Amino acid sequence: MELLKKRIIEDGVVKPGKVLKVDSFLNHQMDVALFQEMAREWKRRFADADINKIMTIEASGIGIAAVVAAEFGLPVVFAKKAHSINLDGSVYTSKIHSYTHQRDYDVIVSKKYIGKTDRVLIIDDFLANGCAMDGLVEICEQAGAEVVGIGIAIEKGFQQGGAELRARGLRVDSLAIIESMDDQTGEISFR
Repeated sequence: MELLKKRIIEDGVVKPGKVLKVDSFLNHQMDVALFQEMAREWKRRFADADINKIMTIEASGIGIAAVVAAEFGLPVVFAKKAHSINLDGSVYTSKIHSYTHQRDYDVIVSKKYIGKTDRVLIIDDFLANGCAMDGLVEICEQAGAEVVGIGIAIEKGFQQGGAELRARGLRVDSLAIIESMDDQTGEISFR
């Protein structure tokens, strides 16, 4: 998606350790107009998928997933990274490792909000090593739900997450796939 690639080039900052900082428009301050364009693009790309639920993981994916859910006219469910007292009943759980935060989380989704009749489109801001996606796919499998696709805003194509998910037969549709980043020059190249 050229609009997203342009924003990454203009406003993204490459940090040491192959970290791409896009917090000015994607995951701290949110450009909702950009999110709407992204949502329209995913709706076009997944028009054939017969989706009935959008899923993401807290926190950065929630804003994007909410706009996508509005575009599709569907509910969005997000996996929580902490069990709270207002989460009643039984839950599905999975352990994930956050590349960004360099820590493990037990993520949970109430059994009330995902089940055997669900055809899920997973949406997230980034895909690097794929740990978060593995966790969400595992939760869908526990629930008997079908993952019909994974929509990613920015995929780090030089890391293995996307390739491994695709090798498992999952449909991964990333709007911008970064081939390489140079933290010395700030240069970013796309597939």
